[in-house]
Amino acid sequence: MFCFNTRLIALLLLLPFGCSSQGDDAGSEKTVNRDAEKILVVYLTRTNNTKAIAEIIHAKIGGTLVGLELQNPYPEDYKATVAQVAKENETGFLPPLKTRIENIESFDLIFVGFPTWGMQLPPPMKSFLKQYDLSGKTIVPFNTNGGYGIGSTFDTVKQLCKNSTIMEGFSMKGGVERDGILFVIEGEKERQAREEVDKWLRKLNLLN
Repeated sequence: MFCFNTRLIALLLLLPFGCSSQGDDAGSEKTVNRDAEKILVVYLTRTNNTKAIAEIIHAKIGGTLVGLELQNPYPEDYKATVAQVAKENETGFLPPLKTRIENIESFDLIFVGFPTWGMQLPPPMKSFLKQYDLSGKTIVPFNTNGGYGIGSTFDTVKQLCKNSTIMEGFSMKGGVERDGILFVIEGEKERQAREEVDKWLRKLNLLN
């Protein structure tokens, strides 16, 4: 679903974190167009926790909000999905996406959100990052996980976006589907998430 916000935001200078540990250049600066029409928030979600964070980010900075959908959705059964994802990671298979972003070139600042699956970046998000040319764009990763952290997810984003500027990412604990704990970012947890996202965006100079 696409949500649009035409509020214009002034240009700010941002300090990039680079595309990889070898490519970091802390002494350089990059001008990011923060016109809301140039901002894209893309997310992959299974239990809606990552979606909740995406919606918080979108509410704070505007832009276009897009949830990734697959041509062939994963099984509802958790164990079946785990097995399928493990096989995709092993073989390098990239599941085709139903979602199409025809005007990707018009966005300068792209947030990419995803859960941690098997301590790795989910295959559908790999599909997205490989499908589009994001050269010259600023990429901002965000993550929810079951308590084991980001794993290799942020590093993989850097590897797949070598010609982009990668900003410092955001992560927080969401549900634990394995244990039957699904959507948790509501009530007090949602308030906490809003505060932490606000603090993170301000640290990146993405909020006034």
